[in-house]
Amino acid sequence: MTSRRDVTVLGSTGSIGTQALDLVRANPDRFRVVGLTAGGSNRELFDAQVAEFAPAFSGLGEAASSEAASRPTDVVLNGITGAVGLRPTLAALDAGNTLALANKESLIMGGPLVLERAEAGQIVPVDSEHSALAQCLRAGSSDDVRRLVLTASGGPFRGRNRADLEQVTVEEALQHPTWAMGPVISINSATLVNKGLEVIEAHLLFGIPFDRIEVVVHPISVVHSMVEFVDGSTVLQASPPTMLIPLAVGLAWPDRVPDAAPPVDWTCSNTWEFFPLDDEAFPAVGLARRAGEMGSTAPAVFNAANEVAVEAFRTGRLRFVDIVDTIAAVVGRHDVPSEQTLTVDDVLAADAWARDEAVRVIEGKA
Repeated sequence: MTSRRDVTVLGSTGSIGTQALDLVRANPDRFRVVGLTAGGSNRELFDAQVAEFAPAFSGLGEAASSEAASRPTDVVLNGITGAVGLRPTLAALDAGNTLALANKESLIMGGPLVLERAEAGQIVPVDSEHSALAQCLRAGSSDDVRRLVLTASGGPFRGRNRADLEQVTVEEALQHPTWAMGPVISINSATLVNKGLEVIEAHLLFGIPFDRIEVVVHPISVVHSMVEFVDGSTVLQASPPTMLIPLAVGLAWPDRVPDAAPPVDWTCSNTWEFFPLDDEAFPAVGLARRAGEMGSTAPAVFNAANEVAVEAFRTGRLRFVDIVDTIAAVVGRHDVPSEQTLTVDDVLAADAWARDEAVRVIEGKA
């Protein structure tokens, strides 16, 4: 019989956090909440969650999240959005807790700093694409892998060229065709910055070189990613677009949670289409790949510049097409340090520099 797991949820009021708590609520024999934290933007919901689950620890803010992540638990789910998730990620790893990672930014920012603190198997990816890859990789050894193939829906503007994107509104960018997500992640998906971040994340999680990680467009988001093996076989993970399955895999790894979500209905006709990525209209993936290859603090600079640019777009100070242009300008101005060993201070200093530089770039466009 599978034992009950203690779970700490960071970012409990966000999209990832609320769905994780739905999963816990549906499986009280499998999971027990022992920690809850949030940023504080939805205090009413957070108070209701604390009242319902009665965790041993709860709190608001980054310091509370780091404290919660460092406490003994079976699994820490980092569902925080953005760079603020770095210290809680490090706290969970340093405490020896299994980290179910939905906060890709902390891995991308920290890179080697995060990986050197993680024991083998301590990080379990929760992004649907990386969860899919982790599941597919169980079909063979690392020596058997030829390439990883990340799927992308293409976002709400698939098929448009750059000229078509000149007058895109915030409301249009938030209308993701297959996923219901928070505003920042929705905009990141519309620019395909999210997919660029996922390329870096895949490289760090699975140790596959960037030239063996590809992106293909799959509009219906049923195939979540694929692994091609050296014998020509491709193993894929498929399910209707829901985060409940990757969350269940992340919280229960390496076990599965029965009926976490409905499967593909094989009694109906299914057509799965795949298209090449349009790098000219959506250059974010290529830019992220270059930042990843630069290594060191370059991915942190990429991520920070994007966060600033997205906020400027949301508040009407920047056009949609200028988001990735801003990131490119900031990354291009960054001097990657020659030292091989990164510290938390190095990463946070690069993050702060990139935010200031992004503001300067944006002000120049205004």
